[in-house]
Amino acid sequence: MIALLDERFAMIYGAIKSLVGVLSICAISAGAFSQCSVDVVIVNGRVEHAPRKGIVRVQLVYPKQKQKMGESGEVTVEGGSFRIQIPFLTQSRAPGLLGVREKCDRKPETVVVTLMEGDQEHDRVSLDLAKDFKMADPSAYALRSEILLHGPPSTPPIQ
Repeated sequence: MIALLDERFAMIYGAIKSLVGVLSICAISAGAFSQCSVDVVIVNGRVEHAPRKGIVRVQLVYPKQKQKMGESGEVTVEGGSFRIQIPFLTQSRAPGLLGVREKCDRKPETVVVTLMEGDQEHDRVSLDLAKDFKMADPSAYALRSEILLHGPPSTPPIQ
């Protein structure tokens, strides 16, 4: 009798373990093979009176999210100009186990561009993705025209 109970327990335990393994693989595969694209925001511009160690920081800001600040990046100002690409995942809702498809409409609302030198902020521009950017291709948002940031006026221009 005890051997029969042990055998049943082992069988049920094995079935549950197999089911958990299959569900784990499905969940991992669903995340790894997302149907949503990775889009990119391209920001380029010039810096008037560029500081010698000037850095341009770009931060994507999203509406309706608990953490409104999203992806970001930095680039060094070279020759008074800069260009940076910030990739972001468009997936706004994960796929469900019951066939609910993922949603791929996540995109930033605002792009904040800041000119920094060390901890000091020299200039900041907030850009509206819908108004200030155009679709360069199906997965890239590019500025309609380059932006101009202003460094401290006492800094001689970099030639």
